[in-house]
Amino acid sequence: MNDREMTGKLPRGDGAFLAWRSVSPENPKATGVVFLGGFNSDMTGTKAGALADWALRKDRNFLRFDYYGHGKSFGEFHHGTISRWLEDSLAALDELTEGGQILVGSSMGGWLALLCALARPERIKALVLIAPAADFTEDLMWKGFSEEIRQQIMEEGAYFEPSQYGADYPITRDLIEDGRRHLILRKPIPLDIPIRILQGMRDEDVPYAHAMRLLDALQSSDVTLTLVKAGDHRLSSSGDLLRLATEIELLLDKLES
Repeated sequence: MNDREMTGKLPRGDGAFLAWRSVSPENPKATGVVFLGGFNSDMTGTKAGALADWALRKDRNFLRFDYYGHGKSFGEFHHGTISRWLEDSLAALDELTEGGQILVGSSMGGWLALLCALARPERIKALVLIAPAADFTEDLMWKGFSEEIRQQIMEEGAYFEPSQYGADYPITRDLIEDGRRHLILRKPIPLDIPIRILQGMRDEDVPYAHAMRLLDALQSSDVTLTLVKAGDHRLSSSGDLLRLATEIELLLDKLES
């Protein structure tokens, strides 16, 4: 590990903790970057690792972490909810960073980044959202489930969704019901910061029409949506990673000029 990289555990009470990794340059520049990962992912993924390498090259503060029940953090995944993961994200932001931040949110992390920006408007200076899955528990899961699956979730407490990325994962009643407390696409989203959305058009998990709904809901006038025709949900090719870094650098130039 580079001597400018650090790892740690952020206590969350009752023995719980969040595992985190950061890049901390000796002479950091004004604005930091925080990565919020996706549903059932962790901070060792391709995009998070590429951003850590970028931060080392550019002398930027950069933070990545695992939510409750993800990666190396405390907890069981099936006990997690949007509320719990939002609390984790705000705790990481409040206790592990200082000053203005750009949040980079991937999939579910895009939803959480939007919620964090609404909760901490004085800290969040811009957003970069990769296949943002705002309201996914309701609009991309519940609405797409058959009546049989819905009944199983409500009566048995969980349904195991097949995954192309690994083992089947549980969709719990708590996740669905709690997600309804945080829905943001039903009315205008009162953010007035630069927002960049990167979306693959071959994304089978978050269709690009969903990104268009978010674009329409955002009140900020400084929003761009980049559609990648051959892009899948992960957007982790070398070209995708270069595009991501370029968007962040352009935002930093805009914020610090």
